[in-house]
Amino acid sequence: MALIPPFVRTAHPVPALAVTVLTLLLAASMGVSAYTAVVLVVAVLSGQLVVGWTNDLWDRDRDRRVGRCDKPLATGQISAGVVRSAIGAAGVVCVVASLLCGIGAGLLHLTLGVGSALAYNVALKSTVVSWLPYSIAFGCLPAVVSLARDPAALPPLWMVAVGALLGFAAHLLNAMPDLADDAATGVRGFPHRLSPSIVPPAAALALVVASVVSVFGRGTPPTVGQCILLAVVLVLAVAATRTTGKGPFYAAIAIAGVNVVMLLIG
Repeated sequence: MALIPPFVRTAHPVPALAVTVLTLLLAASMGVSAYTAVVLVVAVLSGQLVVGWTNDLWDRDRDRRVGRCDKPLATGQISAGVVRSAIGAAGVVCVVASLLCGIGAGLLHLTLGVGSALAYNVALKSTVVSWLPYSIAFGCLPAVVSLARDPAALPPLWMVAVGALLGFAAHLLNAMPDLADDAATGVRGFPHRLSPSIVPPAAALALVVASVVSVFGRGTPPTVGQCILLAVVLVLAVAATRTTGKGPFYAAIAIAGVNVVMLLIG
């Protein structure tokens, strides 16, 4: 990360790219046109940049107090004014690109996608419902893509449920590296109220449920491939509960990867 320019690091590039790539893969799996897929990618990426920059701007004083050397705003490598300008520019791009996807898809992305993430940054991060914005944002993503393809077509409920569970697990896993720093500055979101040893297995459990919903929630008999993927998930879930150190974390990440595959082959 040290080689990445401060301006980019402040935007939380890894999760931003992950959500953008997931959107592109969803668009491809749903048969979205090339033009609409490009507009979706621009809308989602710009929205993720707004969320990332806003997060670090809002937390800069707290990051300074705990000595976060990996936060350019906290160390003074980049100014708050530059980040505010970037938020404004990305926000304009996000609104325009979102609405170009269609009124329904655009408003859904702006309100439940970007809006819920911003609510997390400024209000819900330190509450017991800190998981809710993640679940809402991930859960609405299949609907945004589906409505962009066809304004009258909503995705199946199982796909929304899988997205919401992925969001819940993503929140737990994303919070893990910062649990100690967050606790030192009074942040007590949902993951902070659990024992640190419980967080990875809890994320794995949510992802197992997502896998079961993905396989059996479609209303059709599971295929051999789906059964194999579900078996892989169960093996990884056992690893998440039986291993120590970073083993449970990596097992949960692997389950999330399998879940994404299961979501895309729907």
